[in-house]
Amino acid sequence: MAFGDLLEQVGSTGRFQILHVTLLCMPVLMMASHNLLQNFVASVPPHYCSAHRNLSGSPLSPQDTLLITVPLDKSGKPERCQRYVAPQWHLLDKNGTSSPEEERDAEDGFDIDLQGCTDGWSYNMTEMTSTIISDWHLVCDLRPLKEMGQTIYMGGVLVGAIVFGSLSDRYGRRILLLISNLLMAVGGTCAAFSTSFSLFCLFRFVCGMALSGLGLNSFSLIVEWIPTRVRTVVGTGTGYCYTMGQLILAAIAYFIRDWRWLTLAVSLPFYISFLYSWWFLESARWLVLNNKSEQAIKNLKSVARVNGRCEEGDKIDIEMLQESMKKEMSCSQGNYSILDLLRTPTMRTMTICLSAVWLSTSFAYYGLAMDLQKFGVDIYLIQVIFGAVDIPAKVVITVSMSFYGRRLSQCAALILSGVTILANLLVPYEQQTVRTCLAVVGKGCLAASFNCCYLYAGELFPTVIRQNGMGWVSMTARVGAMVAPMVLLAGDYIAWLPGLIYGAAPILSGVAAIFLPETLGSPLPDTIQDVEDRGSGRSSKTLPKKEAVSLQDTQDNLLKLAT
Repeated sequence: MAFGDLLEQVGSTGRFQILHVTLLCMPVLMMASHNLLQNFVASVPPHYCSAHRNLSGSPLSPQDTLLITVPLDKSGKPERCQRYVAPQWHLLDKNGTSSPEEERDAEDGFDIDLQGCTDGWSYNMTEMTSTIISDWHLVCDLRPLKEMGQTIYMGGVLVGAIVFGSLSDRYGRRILLLISNLLMAVGGTCAAFSTSFSLFCLFRFVCGMALSGLGLNSFSLIVEWIPTRVRTVVGTGTGYCYTMGQLILAAIAYFIRDWRWLTLAVSLPFYISFLYSWWFLESARWLVLNNKSEQAIKNLKSVARVNGRCEEGDKIDIEMLQESMKKEMSCSQGNYSILDLLRTPTMRTMTICLSAVWLSTSFAYYGLAMDLQKFGVDIYLIQVIFGAVDIPAKVVITVSMSFYGRRLSQCAALILSGVTILANLLVPYEQQTVRTCLAVVGKGCLAASFNCCYLYAGELFPTVIRQNGMGWVSMTARVGAMVAPMVLLAGDYIAWLPGLIYGAAPILSGVAAIFLPETLGSPLPDTIQDVEDRGSGRSSKTLPKKEAVSLQDTQDNLLKLAT
């Protein structure tokens, strides 16, 4: 008897699984809110230097005060980071007004000295009531701090993946899920009430760590309590929960325009998740592998009771449980490390190419998704569009993987995304509709690439080091997400450089994906030697009947789409 048979005995798709999966998916809806929160809490409002202090009691109108205080840039808009050393009264004509052309003519006739915004900035807060930019003046010389804030958050996601991944294997999924929910709720609340940018970054780092803990342990508990035959359906549904979360964020941000209340609004639901997470049962698989068979039996009987199969549950004993987990226990005896990913030629090529695919996908994805203001479109509308495009993108890539294979689908998604990003560089800034359409197509292709690479990597890595392999490529994706915001700073020096980098990276990795082996219709490799045999062409190209369940087992990697 396999563990799957034991799960069928107590009910594998009954009331327990429905409630269990539903409750675990609820926090996923809010995970996207924290990942993309920076788009709204760090939105940069129009700003310019505040007027000289000696003009505070002046009877001049705000327009006249601005006219004699701040010069105009080449586009005729007030400079954001400079003002006149002294008020330029000569710019006022007898009617009290002056056109931009007259102002520039006046500047050409006078040697006018400029200075920085020594008295602070004035902000046009028509879109939002407050952001971290306006509260802490993260503009001009402090502008790079905005991108640093998102990089720090993604650094927390990376650290959390390492810390919570190892801790969950040692202490269990349930307790780490509880800690992650509480950490997300408290970290988000503290971030909302931060009194300085440094504290805000610290608590956002904590939220990033908690997000990794939530993702890893939620999906582990989902996978380990449902049968193989429904993992693909459940995995796809869970991935769409993250997509819906992007739409929910746009709706919440539209109605809550203050960054503190917005941060609090997307954090409070995790207190509720923390409270009901006490109901979750620890994975019976994990309990058996960690010599806690008695507790595993108790949990299985609880599942049987909820599913109305008490009699079947009472038949389970320690001997039956250990017999069902014999295969898993024997596989866990191997002594492998992350170094095995690079030890043999085929494994080395495969690991390097997959690392490039994951890094560039995450890098370009967050490069597009975290800079919505550059499109000149309402950020709430474009957030909805960017979120909605994931739905058809994931459907298309799933069909493509089934008919044309993983390798071709992965290459096409990456190269097409890179081409659309590069094409945007050739479109004039004034043609916002065209620019937005290209960006949406590019973002959809990157979402499709994410969908493909999770499944593809799970099928490429052998069973004995699959977790190590998935952990490594996930880490490279976090690195890409960390670097993406900082690349935007290059635009201050060369406007087209960030777009060039964001577009070139997926194209190069799409070419690298050509060197990966195709896995459609192939059995899952169990050992490193299986991978080497496949690389040398000695493995069978057809899927044996006994491996059909094994191949479907890899579909559970789709569950990680929300990370």
